[in-house]
Amino acid sequence: MAEKKSVRARIQRFGSNLSSMIMPNIGAFIAWGIITAIAMSLPETSDIHLFLEAFVDPMVIYLLPLLIAFAGGRMLHDFRGGVVGATAAMGVIVAADIPMFIGAMIMGPLGGYAIKKFDQWMDGKIPSGFEMLINNFSAGIIGAVFAILGSLAISPLVVGFTAALGAGVDAMIGIGALPLVSIFIEPAKILFLNNAINHGIITPIASSQISEFGESMLLMLEANPGPGIGILLAFMIFGKGAARASSYGAGIIHFFGGIHEIYFPYVLMKPQLIIALIAGG
Repeated sequence: MAEKKSVRARIQRFGSNLSSMIMPNIGAFIAWGIITAIAMSLPETSDIHLFLEAFVDPMVIYLLPLLIAFAGGRMLHDFRGGVVGATAAMGVIVAADIPMFIGAMIMGPLGGYAIKKFDQWMDGKIPSGFEMLINNFSAGIIGAVFAILGSLAISPLVVGFTAALGAGVDAMIGIGALPLVSIFIEPAKILFLNNAINHGIITPIASSQISEFGESMLLMLEANPGPGIGILLAFMIFGKGAARASSYGAGIIHFFGGIHEIYFPYVLMKPQLIIALIAGG
């Protein structure tokens, strides 16, 4: 019984840590969703569309992961940990051509933990008058080291994980087991890998089916809005605090704008909801 409580406590603590990284940045996700929804609703040749489209990729590739990494580092060692965590996350971001949210969730707290341990080790050992010099250089050196390590070690793991999910989707489609495809698609989506799965695997196969049969059910797999709306409705009804308050705006953006990414942070806050997404998909 004690062991079960320990496991449950660890899971709850893990969920709480994820929530601490995601919740402070929900406003940025909503801002990105609004800009993306407006851009998608306008003709591709219009000046406003071209102006807003310039925001979309930089925000999802750089801004949002860096904010998550900063929050993760700050969670462990205040503002100083946030700075090192964001610096460390830059390594995984530049090493891949996909949004590195999972990499940011790893490198942010890791960088914060490293600088925290360094500060504890140096406590009381810094000569008077050298505090600012040592503090700044130590943060810079540790951030640079972890950025390089993230680029060389963590980024390939995340890219490999993405490839594995893609292979799973391809295999399920190949044997005609469409109801099981969501086992791979939904976890990929909440890690912001939906475009990689959609454009890299589903769209090419669907295009060949359309040319042969005139239609394809595959186009509805990744684009299915139902599970996301269900998640946001659950937060509207059963959520608490800022998560519930922000879910209304996120629901409007998802329902009318078709922006799936807006509900991903809510699932990351409570990873057990991935089961509901798979069942709904």
